Amino acid sequence: MTKALVIEDDPIIGEMLTLYLAEEHFVVNRVETAREGLQAIHTFEPDIILLDLMLPDAAGTELCAQVRGITDLPLIVISMKSAVADRIQAISSGADDYLCKPFSMQELKVRMNAVLRRYSQQPVLSTARTSAKPDQQSLSLSQQGIALDLERRTIVIDGEHIETTFSEYEIMKLFVQHPGRVFTREELINAVRGIDSFINDRAIDVHVTNLRRKLEKNPKEPQFIKTVWGVGYKFMK
Repeated sequence: MTKALVIEDDPIIGEMLTLYLAEEHFVVNRVETAREGLQAIHTFEPDIILLDLMLPDAAGTELCAQVRGITDLPLIVISMKSAVADRIQAISSGADDYLCKPFSMQELKVRMNAVLRRYSQQPVLSTARTSAKPDQQSLSLSQQGIALDLERRTIVIDGEHIETTFSEYEIMKLFVQHPGRVFTREELINAVRGIDSFINDRAIDVHVTNLRRKLEKNPKEPQFIKTVWGVGYKFMK
C-alpha cells in the first residue's frame, strides 16, 4: 500500500485528509509540526508528502526547500495562499504540485496519483548504451560527460551526482531521451505534471533555469539546454 505523510496542523483538515486517504487505501501518518514532519520522512518512509506551508514552527517556501533537500519524493503543497506568485515560489522551491484550500478530495486524489505515476516511471534505455549492472543503469551522453542515474534519480556530470527536484529530473529525462528535439512548454508541462495538475509556462521556465545553473558552466550562455524562441526548449548533444 502507498504511504502518505501529511504535515498539517489544522485538526479539521488533517482529520479529513487522514480519513479520506485511509478510505482510498493509503497508509497515512499525520504530524502537526515541521520538526515532526522532517523526522517522519526518515522513520515513516512515505511514498508521497502533503505539506502545509503554515505550521507552528515553520512557515513559507523555505520549509518546502528544506523538505526537498532531504528527499526527492513527490511533494504536494496544500495552502490557503492562492496567489500565482505563491504557487510559483513553492514550485521553484521543489514542490511538484500545489493545491489551494479548500479543495476537492477527488481532485487531490487525481493529483496524487498523477505525481506518483510519473515518479515511478522508468525511462526506456534504447537511446543510450550502458555496461553498468542493472542497479546502476544510466542514460548516458558520454561525449558531454552527462548521464542520468536511474536509481538515485540524479544527474551525473563527469562522475559527480547533482541532486534535482522531481520535476527537474523528469524534464531532464525527456531531454536526454530525445536530444535535439524541440519541446514546447505545453509538452513539458504534460510530461512533468499531467493535464490535471497545476503548473504554467512560468514554472517550466523556472525549472529550466535551475537545470541550467546545475549543468552549464555559464548559465547565461547555455550550451546544453537551448531556448527556441516562441516555441520552447531543446537539449543539445
